[in-house]
Amino acid sequence: MKFGDTYTEFLYKEQVRFSEKCSHVEYKRLKKVLKTCQSCKTLQEASTADQQEGAANQNKQLCQCQSCPACDQAFFTELMKEVSDIALCFSLRVRHLLHLHVATGMQRYLLRLRQCFMNDQQAMVEKGQMLIEYVTMNAIAIRKILKKYDKVHSSENGKIFKSKMRAEHIELLQSPWLIELGAFSLNLHGSDGEGLNELSGHFSCDLDATPPIMTLMLPDSLKMEYDLTCAVCLETVFNPYALSCGHLFCKSCACSAASVFIFQGPKSAALDAKCPICREAGVYAKAVHMLELDLLLKIRCKDYWKERYTAERAEILKQSKEFWDLQAKYAVY
Repeated sequence: MKFGDTYTEFLYKEQVRFSEKCSHVEYKRLKKVLKTCQSCKTLQEASTADQQEGAANQNKQLCQCQSCPACDQAFFTELMKEVSDIALCFSLRVRHLLHLHVATGMQRYLLRLRQCFMNDQQAMVEKGQMLIEYVTMNAIAIRKILKKYDKVHSSENGKIFKSKMRAEHIELLQSPWLIELGAFSLNLHGSDGEGLNELSGHFSCDLDATPPIMTLMLPDSLKMEYDLTCAVCLETVFNPYALSCGHLFCKSCACSAASVFIFQGPKSAALDAKCPICREAGVYAKAVHMLELDLLLKIRCKDYWKERYTAERAEILKQSKEFWDLQAKYAVY
């Protein structure tokens, strides 16, 4: 089955499964724009006429233009908006789902009480699978349509657009929410690669590897690997946070880099605080606490997790004492 047909089938199933309407890539419409582009068609016909003299060149049907205003307008304006909408929709959906799984305080108590009468874990698993399929199918559609654009125009504008998505932190397969969703799936299934269909691919995790990685296997043998090493302490991330630039850090390391106390948290950092890796400013305000990833580490590396937990608690107590001693000193003077 061609990808266009597979994507159409996915869209139909999505309409049935989800009550709310979500954004998606207009794959067939954008592909049709490429086929009917007048500028490309004119150049293609001219190229074909020149090639009729030699039988060996009859397969070279691509136009040689580097850019096309009609395609640029349809692709790089609309596609950017679609990708932004998909990234927002995906993050909101995942946040809502994971909030039910890793709730704290009174809400956690009420959820546990509810599970005594109704076990909705299977429903959560299915929602997680649908969200993984949602983001991967849209990401594959984006990759294919950009590849098609570059092929038709003999250009690298598609690759430039991919770089722009990374720069604006909206590339779907690099979202920290996808890593969280992968950890959520592994926590519920208990083992790697179970329960995910061939459309969405499957997650696996090797925390004993060097470096420790989480892997997402996609259709067409595509593979995404996520390094779970903290770039500051060079150990497996503990109590991890993802800054809005996408880089992962231990909570204590992120706080240390931003010159704030651990108990204050990364979000209390100054607005101009920079990422320790890419040096981008303003990335702490929207930092994501990776609770599912931390739970995965707690389940699979119990001794390491306990050791880091003990060390962090001791550091928090030390910093708290320093903070209140400083407050008392200011109060006296």
